[in-house]
Amino acid sequence: LLLLLLPLAALALATVLLGLPSYDIPPGVNQPAKLRLVLAVLLGTAALGRILEKTGLCSQLTFGRYVRQGRKLGVDPKLFIQDLQFNEVPVRVYQPKATSDGRRRGIIFFHGGGWVFGSLDTYEKVCRYISRESESVVVSVQYRLAPEHKYPAAYEDCLSATILFMKNIEHYGVDPAHVIVCGDSAGGNLAAAVSQTLVGRSDLPKLRAQILIYPGLQALDFNLPSYQQNRGVPLLFRERAAFFALQYLNGHALHMQEVLEGSHIPPDMRLKYSKWVSPDNIPEKFKVRGVKPFRPTDFIAEVYETVKRFCEPNLCPLLAEDAVVHQLPESFILTCEYDVLRDDGLLYKKRLEDNGVRVTWYHLEDGFHGIISLFDYCGFSFPSGKRGLDSVVNFLKSL
Repeated sequence: LLLLLLPLAALALATVLLGLPSYDIPPGVNQPAKLRLVLAVLLGTAALGRILEKTGLCSQLTFGRYVRQGRKLGVDPKLFIQDLQFNEVPVRVYQPKATSDGRRRGIIFFHGGGWVFGSLDTYEKVCRYISRESESVVVSVQYRLAPEHKYPAAYEDCLSATILFMKNIEHYGVDPAHVIVCGDSAGGNLAAAVSQTLVGRSDLPKLRAQILIYPGLQALDFNLPSYQQNRGVPLLFRERAAFFALQYLNGHALHMQEVLEGSHIPPDMRLKYSKWVSPDNIPEKFKVRGVKPFRPTDFIAEVYETVKRFCEPNLCPLLAEDAVVHQLPESFILTCEYDVLRDDGLLYKKRLEDNGVRVTWYHLEDGFHGIISLFDYCGFSFPSGKRGLDSVVNFLKSL
């Protein structure tokens, strides 16, 4: 098997190196050389996965998930770490060993990965760091992944695990007045959806805050300024953003081109949501890097029928009604300049502020999508990723 894999790996690497110059890595990005190396690893993984799938050894998806797992970490001298099941949802609980004067904060963490990738192990370093540095109990949730499990599976798992934790909060030494939901990318989407669902629940503690790290919050418009400016910037390309959303929704990415062109939303519905999803709501300073007015292609009813659930707030939280949004807890939103999802965060920030919700916003001027999980990656670090992660920790300490 090894003799077979070595030439395949060489072929995959050659494919990647030939294609690298076509990707857009702006000079303003944090550690561009390192980012190019990370991109080469990910593209090489994808290329090798395609080869393995064609040879019948394993699927590209299975191989991609395996490579992203990373190596197992050893015992953490400062944390108790335990794998459990919350309502049949796998979770990993991180509890500081140091004694505390009172009850701790409780953070429910939902990992990123486009609803397709990611696991408890993938985000082990991030969760350990947050738990140690903020002296909080962290519950990392392993929700079911697409395309095997379509929407609303991931959302339902996150909601179910959160509710069970909140009902048994004293068992973990957590203050019921200091429970926070947190997630990055697809996990930020899930955190926002769970936070909206828990609004008005009198049988549960009220959430103290939500932390949304470069969240994806809508699938109506893939031509917002940030999508135009950063369409070819790693680690999330414009086409991949639509691909992941469709995988989560339908378990396949049919009609991706129509979704990218905007023909999947009826004109009357687009008009209805334009008060929330519009480049007019993006501050002008974010439009200086070459943004063109976009006109959607003609509406295609058959496509809409396959994606109409994109208009559900549990899938696209940016579309929630004001009656829900104005009851949301204090919020922290992190955005990155070189990220196609930047404007999702900016639009939600405006919605929250317009509804009287207190928002702390942290913008990484040199950041790109996924940088938080690369704060300590395979022996080298991205300083901007650590700054972003520290901004999350500082916000938690302020609560």
